[in-house]
Amino acid sequence: MSDIPVFKPLITQDEISAAVESLEMGWLGMGSYVAEFEAKIAEVIQAPDRHVSAVSTGTAALHVALLVAGVEPGDEVIVSAFNCSADYQAISWVGADIVFCDCDDDTLEMDMDKAETLVSNKTKAIIIMDYDCIISDYDRVDAFAKKHDLRVIHDACHSFGSSFKGKPVGSYSDICVFSFDPVKTITCLDGGAVVVRTEEEQKYVRELRLLGMQQPSEVMYQNKRAWTFDVERVGFRYHMLNLHAAIGVRQIEKLEQIRSTRVAASRRYSEHLAPISEVRTPNSEFNEVNPFLYYIRVPAEDRDDLRTYLKEKGIDTGIHWQPGHWFSLWKDCRKGDLSVTDAVGNEILSLPLHSMMDLALVDQVSDAISQFFSNKVTSHDG
Repeated sequence: MSDIPVFKPLITQDEISAAVESLEMGWLGMGSYVAEFEAKIAEVIQAPDRHVSAVSTGTAALHVALLVAGVEPGDEVIVSAFNCSADYQAISWVGADIVFCDCDDDTLEMDMDKAETLVSNKTKAIIIMDYDCIISDYDRVDAFAKKHDLRVIHDACHSFGSSFKGKPVGSYSDICVFSFDPVKTITCLDGGAVVVRTEEEQKYVRELRLLGMQQPSEVMYQNKRAWTFDVERVGFRYHMLNLHAAIGVRQIEKLEQIRSTRVAASRRYSEHLAPISEVRTPNSEFNEVNPFLYYIRVPAEDRDDLRTYLKEKGIDTGIHWQPGHWFSLWKDCRKGDLSVTDAVGNEILSLPLHSMMDLALVDQVSDAISQFFSNKVTSHDG
């Protein structure tokens, strides 16, 4: 294991005690802790007109969200080519066709001007992802969706606890999904959530997550189950377990601490790295965000050498992500001009970012990056 890993979960005695308590309760499936976790999410997003349902993973949330949006075989879904492969898999699972859109060079969010050129009579929905520390311009997304009569799945798997123009993420979008997997800012070990507008859509989500069973969640939230119920639709085994929810509850209670320390580390990185001409830092002041990761962009010809140099110094790095159209499974999907995405895919590099991160570690990583490029200049001069 690297001395400084890219990801490091904030696990304290609080989470360990919660896990033990949930196991000692003896109800291992979906139960009372899941209800508590959903209530905690609702408190964070501050939206009494929205309805929250916890699921097993963020990918399950994406799959369910597409079904709620009515996406079917033969439909098209526009999605950024710079995104997690989970989004592409979820589109494939519902039988729809992926349409790849380029990302914006400054924000790495979907380029909405280029999205305009990709709409067809088959377009049913659009997936909008918040990348790391920059929140998508949802006012523009909403106008785009209304213009073309599209459903929007807001992939907020990076942005739980963030806001857009003062509005908490999850409070303003059409269908919003969160992830609480092992490396996210808030972890349940693994988990996700779907936020919808209506009670009818919530009922649909809750049937989908539990094998299509019309078993009332209110009964299971009492650590009980109904033995007679109907099944009217195909469903999945996507429900969240009490153990995962119990950990998630304790994590959300630390949200402000998590957010403030990650913001401090991100700002420290930008302060140290911005003066390095070869390094491009995120276009963010980190004012309304709960940063999931800290990324930089470096010249493509330097990235692998920089990663090796940092690894030798005990500093791990990551690549988030390889563009979707680079994968064999999706290389033939319909797409527009992806020149920015292609460049970003070769330049992007994730640096270590942890909750409660010692800022001395940020300085250590930053100094190593500075030294790498100084050495490069010196060797060229020599």
